[in-house]
Amino acid sequence: MSANVAHATPADMLGRAWKVVVVGAGGTGSALLPSLARLHHAMVELGHPGGIECTVYDDDTVSEFNVGRQGFYPNDVGQYKATLLVNRLNLLMGTNWVAAPRRVDSTISLRADLVIGCVDSRRARHAIVQAAKRGSVRYYLDCGNETDRGQVILGEFGKPRHDRLPHVGDLFPDMLNAKNDKGDDTPSCSMADALRKQSLVINQAISVQAFNLLWSLFRNGGLTFSAVFVNLATGRTNPVPVDPAAWARFGYDAPPAQKPARRRKSSGQ
Repeated sequence: MSANVAHATPADMLGRAWKVVVVGAGGTGSALLPSLARLHHAMVELGHPGGIECTVYDDDTVSEFNVGRQGFYPNDVGQYKATLLVNRLNLLMGTNWVAAPRRVDSTISLRADLVIGCVDSRRARHAIVQAAKRGSVRYYLDCGNETDRGQVILGEFGKPRHDRLPHVGDLFPDMLNAKNDKGDDTPSCSMADALRKQSLVINQAISVQAFNLLWSLFRNGGLTFSAVFVNLATGRTNPVPVDPAAWARFGYDAPPAQKPARRRKSSGQ
């Protein structure tokens, strides 16, 4: 473990397979999943018992306008994104991952060490958090983006504590407010139309930052920063350190560490 680690990877995750759920197999999801398979392979080669066990949720199918912009090819059109990507990776990497070609909704309870949300709508984020609370999830990695910028935020579920990583809903509550969701879910009429809405590079840029956080969580035994903001228009990448003072700048105040209770002196009787 690195001496500079501010958040340590739970010891049990270093001694067994990681149970990972990926929600969204579109732009960012299709870029991140091959990297997740590479991480699995690296973990096993480095002696980790089990690597990654992954389930992928997405009810969408590949359209001709996804080709080139997302991780799909002309022969993929019409197939479910989750099923297609999982089958491809299982064949190429020897994994035994599972595809769930459906949405995460109120009927689903997620049980995992890590849920990765590759979604951009408030409604989808809200659904992920609710499904995690109905089940049992340790980490939530949010990978969201707009036209040419985005964020990667790794947080933990549970009661607020000074040593709990805040998740995206802690730092940006409005990102989970489905009532304020103004996302444009209208399908693009062409790839050119889609590229006017979103940079061709942003999904890859976000997936690289997510991949780096997960690699550090395994290889370094923890993290020195838990969030990254990417802005392709300015060429800047800004990390957020694991530090309550940094979190407070977003309006999230972590409760201070509790001092151990002082032992009462014996009365001598």
